[in-house]
Amino acid sequence: MRPAVLFPLFRPVTSLPGLGPRLGKLAEKLAGPHVTDLLWHLPCGIIDRRLSPKIAAAPNGQIATLEVRVESHVPPINPRHPFKVRCVDETGVIELVYFHARGDWVQKMLPIGRMVVISGKVEWFHDTPQMPHPDAVVPADQRDELERVEPVYPMTAGLPAKTLRKAVRAALDLVPELPEWQDPAWLARQGWPRWSDALHRAHHPEDEADLGLSTAHRRRLAFDELLANQLALALVREHQRTLSGRAVKGDGRLREPVERALPFHLTGSQRMALAEIFGDMAADARMLRLLQGDVGSGKTVVALLAMLNAVEAGHQAVLMAPTEILARQHAESLAPLCWAAKVEIGLLTGRDKGKARERVLERLASGELPLVIGTHAIFQEDVAFKDLALAVIDEQHRFGVHQRLQLSAKGRGVDVLVMTATPIPRTLTLTAYGDMDVSRLTEKPPGRKPVDTRTVALDRLEDVVGGIHRKVAEGARVYWVCPLVDESEQLDLAAATERHAYLRATFGERVGLVHGKMRGADKDAVMHDFAAGRLDVLVATTVIEVGVNVPEATVMVVEHAERFGLAQLHQLRGRVGRGEGASICLLLFDPQLTETARQRLKIMRDTEDGFLIAEEDLRLRGSGELLGTRQSGLPEFRMADLAEHGELLAAARDDARLIVERDPALAGERGQALKTLLYLFDRDSAAKTLRSG
Repeated sequence: MRPAVLFPLFRPVTSLPGLGPRLGKLAEKLAGPHVTDLLWHLPCGIIDRRLSPKIAAAPNGQIATLEVRVESHVPPINPRHPFKVRCVDETGVIELVYFHARGDWVQKMLPIGRMVVISGKVEWFHDTPQMPHPDAVVPADQRDELERVEPVYPMTAGLPAKTLRKAVRAALDLVPELPEWQDPAWLARQGWPRWSDALHRAHHPEDEADLGLSTAHRRRLAFDELLANQLALALVREHQRTLSGRAVKGDGRLREPVERALPFHLTGSQRMALAEIFGDMAADARMLRLLQGDVGSGKTVVALLAMLNAVEAGHQAVLMAPTEILARQHAESLAPLCWAAKVEIGLLTGRDKGKARERVLERLASGELPLVIGTHAIFQEDVAFKDLALAVIDEQHRFGVHQRLQLSAKGRGVDVLVMTATPIPRTLTLTAYGDMDVSRLTEKPPGRKPVDTRTVALDRLEDVVGGIHRKVAEGARVYWVCPLVDESEQLDLAAATERHAYLRATFGERVGLVHGKMRGADKDAVMHDFAAGRLDVLVATTVIEVGVNVPEATVMVVEHAERFGLAQLHQLRGRVGRGEGASICLLLFDPQLTETARQRLKIMRDTEDGFLIAEEDLRLRGSGELLGTRQSGLPEFRMADLAEHGELLAAARDDARLIVERDPALAGERGQALKTLLYLFDRDSAAKTLRSG
């Protein structure tokens, strides 16, 4: 159970003053559902109200705080004009300007004759200073209530800044005194404040420097978050090690014919990865290994050989894919290889119903079906294996840790191999997969040709379409990727639906459309038509990013490429260059580029090395939005920035290892405090593994 001392911090944000059902939804969308989420929502700027001159000395264009007397009201002659309030001090007159304001509201707030303190931006107009819509108005005797330095928070439309500030202040008032979980000697050496002091300081910056990531209070908060992450992973890993596994060792009789049937020789890094995997499977402890391989590096073949190793030893294996398209594609590409080994491979997705599904379930339960490929449908309770020994999870970032555990619970001492085609920088590998051993595929199978990558300004769209016409006439197939499904009013981006209509008008009926809002069966049908050559051009959103394999496709067009993360662009480019023909990737960009976007596109032009691209993406964008989506499965850090706090991550990892070595049950005094830290940062699953043993 979460410690009682933390209960107030895990109340819903709607329990805070000012956040009723409507504004509460906006606060939840902005920061998250709990009070803690507002604590982690840190200021991005300040408004300094400390400048307090007389009216005559108030500088133009700056924020000033003035003590004045309300002299008169000047209601508007017609509704289009503003309501003005004349205020004075001994040096002159200032006009407060309110547009669309009700006169009774202004008169109640600023009665004639009252001394008030006003704060806002001063604008001089015809030798008279004005203050349009002052930020703050308080009676002079309540001057102390005015924040001298006001934090500015990242906002969302419809949520007033004042309401959010008030809610954050209320959240800070709920912060309890917690036992110190950091090592005292380390804390003293770093010169860091206590956790609650660091949090208060982060929300009450005194100047711009206080917002920096390298301040003592920000580094303290970042380290707390990183330690919670690393300790959680270390505990899960330790827990995995204590669970009994079993030795699985095949004799090679199924793998040999598959290797002979491959159209290429295995690369050196594929052989090395297989040696590591077979070594893990032969050991008594459970395997938990991450296989990282760039697009087209041959992960699926490695996975099949690992699965056949389990079948040779008399067990079953499963390959999990995140989407139905991908599951069916794996089934199609692996079937001929399994045929060479005379091993049957089944398919189980959410679309399989009735007798066909029941037959697959019966054969899995009896052990008659040794291999199966599936989607989330595999997690369902009625899916039982006779003897599951290996679970392979493709595109790991689409599945959570709990799903990994669910799958391994389908057998006894199940080995788990997870794969990702998203190259991840080493620092992020530590934060997301620190509980796993890692194998990397760094070579591409022989014959994979480099993709010619070019950047083209969007104002040359007609030239691009003309060039594609020529390519299609030569028999090429083309992907055209757009960032949104429907036209968005906020973002002036070409929508997939609109681009599809435009290209159909140009190319005729042989243009298809797939996007995330379509039904699975409809999406599959369009993909199938494209793969079979019944469509020449496929307009898509990023649903085609992962794993789609059409060797005949040789042209990739990405519209508004500046809107995509580098890792996403790299994934998309990996959809072409899979066959015999020379391939090209055109990155169409808005000519009004930021410097960062320009650098990103240059990196895409200069290299195809996914790991190098991932490191550059981390450097340019920080870890928060590295994969361009929140569904990336990488932990989303609120306090830590891995580009800035990389060395703290290494220290947190070392500390976590030491803690687990000395006190694996977290039973000691520091261990108890660290449990609170885990719950504070919502790493409950790690705390639960302690209890479940």
